[in-house]
Amino acid sequence: MKTIGLLGGMSWESTLSYYKAINEGVKQALGGLHSAKICLYSVDFHEIEKLQHKGCWKETAYILSRAAQSVQAGGADFLLICTNTMHKVAEEVQSAISIPLIHIADATAEKLISEGIRQVGLLGTKFTMTQDFFKTRLSKKYGINVVIPDNHEQEIIHQVIYKELCLGKISDSSRQAYLQIIDNLHLKGAESAILGCTEIALLVKQQHTRIPLYDTMKIHADKAVELAIK
Repeated sequence: MKTIGLLGGMSWESTLSYYKAINEGVKQALGGLHSAKICLYSVDFHEIEKLQHKGCWKETAYILSRAAQSVQAGGADFLLICTNTMHKVAEEVQSAISIPLIHIADATAEKLISEGIRQVGLLGTKFTMTQDFFKTRLSKKYGINVVIPDNHEQEIIHQVIYKELCLGKISDSSRQAYLQIIDNLHLKGAESAILGCTEIALLVKQQHTRIPLYDTMKIHADKAVELAIK
């Protein structure tokens, strides 16, 4: 079994979901007392979040690159960044290490294509919804059309992520707001919705809506299991 490298802590709430999903996946695949071989580096999200909102991406890339080097030194065979937003600096992180970085957008696109989805709504931080590192990768590399919420809806999604979900707070009113936004994306032509922040699945689950949901955390974790035991 290969060793999975995880770059987590952004937030630790979703990193916990990664750890659980990966170990459950290995147990399901191999049975018995099998569990995943994982090398995890968890950063201080306070430091990262402040730099994000100041637009200091070069500084965040340096922090994550150094952390990725530690994961590689710890014996990891490949690396996952356990957050969508920080894939903005994925290229910088990949250039700092020699092991492969498994991009969350690539894993998500492969899943969408395998299920015949070509037009999809995207929920995430404002960085993920508005900048090119995720949605443009889906459109240019995989031919998937991405529909994003309007500006007011983006602000709601963003604030719930940072002020509630990253702090472990789950609110029924926030869930209803998210579900309304997902419905609106569907009305705009989205066949399904990407939960493009690794915390969103803590709030919104498939049981809450008839519109198909694609949880990037689970998709990313499943890809890690596949690569680890292949």
